[in-house]
Amino acid sequence: MFNKTQNKKQMAQDITSSSNTVGKGTTINGDIETFGNIRIDGRVVGNIKTKSKLVLGSTSHIEGNVLSQNAEIEGEVKGVVEITELLVLKPSAVVHGDIITNKLVVESGATFNGSCKMGVATKSIKIGDEVANGQATPKFKEAKAV
Repeated sequence: MFNKTQNKKQMAQDITSSSNTVGKGTTINGDIETFGNIRIDGRVVGNIKTKSKLVLGSTSHIEGNVLSQNAEIEGEVKGVVEITELLVLKPSAVVHGDIITNKLVVESGATFNGSCKMGVATKSIKIGDEVANGQATPKFKEAKAV
């Protein structure tokens, strides 16, 4: 039998290894929070927060702030992009807003309009207030959009 510590470790591992997709042609009005990876090829009007990797495909349009551990952007973002580790802007990326990241890769052709802070101290990403009994209580702290 598993004890409580093993159950919590297994639940945390399951949550962070999850994968989410918002397909092309899909529009979401509201904030997205996830512990796992997320790929967005559609449109999101709201903030996005993940403790893992965010991939914004070439057809993605985001109107809101982004907070993630790692990110790869091919689409368009209007808002603050805050990445605790590595941000990659692909050639088709268009970012209208400030970037705060530890490491930044800008490929030839990417467009970025805003200020950039690099090498910032690692920030802890909190999803909800806390995770109690495997359930997160969602509360998204809104960052100021550009």
